[in-house]
Amino acid sequence: MGAIISRFAPAPTGFLHLGHIVSAAHVWRETRARQGRVLLRIEDHDRQRSRPEFEAAILEDLAWLGFEADEALVRQSERSVIYEEALARLRARGLVYACACSRADIALHSEGAIDRTGGEPDTELRYPGTCSGRGLREDAGRGVRVRLEPSVERFVDFRHGPQEQRPSEQCGDLLVRDREGNWTYQFAATVDDCVQGVTLVVRGDDLLASTGRQIQLARLLGRTEPPQFLHHPLIMKSAEQKLSKSDRDTGIRELRAAGWTPAQVIEKALSMVSR
Repeated sequence: MGAIISRFAPAPTGFLHLGHIVSAAHVWRETRARQGRVLLRIEDHDRQRSRPEFEAAILEDLAWLGFEADEALVRQSERSVIYEEALARLRARGLVYACACSRADIALHSEGAIDRTGGEPDTELRYPGTCSGRGLREDAGRGVRVRLEPSVERFVDFRHGPQEQRPSEQCGDLLVRDREGNWTYQFAATVDDCVQGVTLVVRGDDLLASTGRQIQLARLLGRTEPPQFLHHPLIMKSAEQKLSKSDRDTGIRELRAAGWTPAQVIEKALSMVSR
């Protein structure tokens, strides 16, 4: 693998909290230790929840904390042409179909909770392929899915060691555009990592289960060598629940207003990480 390129990719659906700082600290530390470059990507694929004021606050807080990217930021909201082209390549291979199912429909017919990470069963729903053979048109109000082949995806995580995942059993055929017309995280992040040449993905343990499906999707898009992965521990407010900006958990702006320094904020975030 050549030059190390990583990314920090916040979603502008709220203000930064200490959990984001843990992730940023790991991204910059691990990348700089490998003499690599950090890209900044604004993952505003969810048009209903993303807000420009949140993006502005994120950029201001990152600058205050000293997390400086090595290239100009990119916004997923401005990359629809890139995603359409990637989807067209998959469609040409017969891997794409329209889906009329809601989450409630999937929950009703799903096989139930799937063990995503090798621990206790989680609540991820496996799409059972309801619309796979229906030949529906890709009309407004319908999602778009990519067929995933039965496979075992193997990779080595720098923290967790060797991993095996079976995406077709975990999640079923992958939703790449939702019923509101939004590109999904799984699709947009994978395409961007391919196009931007990301070679090191540093992110939280909550996304470990996404790795196998993203490796498989990238391979379907023509990527022969996946990036390397490091999934870091999270700040947990309970044994089961991580910090969440939607819950208005400890925010950077409140700490700044209270007189904290950047170094104190970063130290506080890292001291709260579960091991």
